[in-house]
Amino acid sequence: MNVLRTWVLTLFILLLWSGVARAELTIEITKGQQGGLPIAIVPFGWQGAGVAPPQDIAKIVTADLERSGRFDPVATRDLLARPTDGSQVNFRDWRLVGAPHLVVGKVSAVGDNYTVQFQLFDVYKESQKTGYTFQVKEGELRAIAHRISDIIYEALTGEKGAFGTRIAYVTSTVWQANNVRYYALYVADIDGYNPQLIIRSKEPLMSPAWSPDGRKLAYVSFESRRPVIMVQDVFTAQREKVAAFSGINGAPAWSPDGTRLAMSLSKDGNSEIYVMHVAGGRLQRLTEHLAIDTEPAWSPDGRKLVFTSDRGGRPQIYRIAADGGKAERVTFDGRYNARASFSPDGKRITFINGDGNVFRVAVMELATGNVQILTNSRLDESPSFSPNGSMIIYATEHANRGVLAAVSLDGRVQQRIQLQEAGDAREPVWGPFTK
Repeated sequence: MNVLRTWVLTLFILLLWSGVARAELTIEITKGQQGGLPIAIVPFGWQGAGVAPPQDIAKIVTADLERSGRFDPVATRDLLARPTDGSQVNFRDWRLVGAPHLVVGKVSAVGDNYTVQFQLFDVYKESQKTGYTFQVKEGELRAIAHRISDIIYEALTGEKGAFGTRIAYVTSTVWQANNVRYYALYVADIDGYNPQLIIRSKEPLMSPAWSPDGRKLAYVSFESRRPVIMVQDVFTAQREKVAAFSGINGAPAWSPDGTRLAMSLSKDGNSEIYVMHVAGGRLQRLTEHLAIDTEPAWSPDGRKLVFTSDRGGRPQIYRIAADGGKAERVTFDGRYNARASFSPDGKRITFINGDGNVFRVAVMELATGNVQILTNSRLDESPSFSPNGSMIIYATEHANRGVLAAVSLDGRVQQRIQLQEAGDAREPVWGPFTK
């Protein structure tokens, strides 16, 4: 029995996860990039009750920019000069510490209302590049810090930042109180903070997929002891069952316009790719083959899908028009290639490349067919692009448990997103830009 058939048969049984986990995550840089853009981010000034604001804005922004792999923050907390406004900046001092760009800011509070102000300066030109003032509540301070990171990132790279987006992921936890295993689907900020429980179940949950507006998640649930596809509103918790046919209902994927869901169904005897029109539930079958076809993913323009199939004897990536037709093989390097998804610009796909018992995150340029292996771990799965295409989140194993990780598009920056206590996380997917 080949690898893909074994995987499909075991995909819909209990996963052998173990341990005790909490939903809050931390991020550890495991591989850094040499030559990132130096930037100094001075601790923000504070005017309010207590000795410090509820959130360290400068620390959050520093961590965001460092994790992106595009920046090399200069240590500033031990420096004597701590300007909080442009009028206090001595540009000569910052040239001496090798910081071509400088961020200063301050936070003030009156009751529950906070004012957050920041400025970004070009040190060599001695000019301000951008700056904003925000009025927020205490619970919005972390979100504003990520927003500041997005503004700085875009001002200095010309690309939209993705620090204010979210991720979804599945955890498996054995509760010590009753020794029962629970599965949970969470949504969190990309740095792991502000986890939001979407659903918890004693039966497996898997394959979360974001709607393009970031309001809904499609996922596979075994709550009825058989796989069905659910769609749930992230904000209201309202959910509905959209696919509960006989056999496998799996691998949901939203179309870019949010009107259709691609999925893998075996209702007619074999696992094939179908597209469901969300309004009305009308089904269109795209593939018809004796092989197993699964894991569909849409191109950004909605015109094509890629999927995994063993029709060539082993799992490989294939491409087909969204309205059906002949499927063409995309991957040829390696004996195992699966779980593909497109970059936001449609020029690349990321997928899992297998070599023996080693499975790693790879990227292919579709125009040339060039493939680059990005990671050096052994058991990676479920790669998903950030909405700006600069990073890829995925699941892997570390210290005998499942963790989440991310890697830059060039592979030079890697970071591990770990549960704070023993446990397992799987199947991450990066959410879209939202208003």
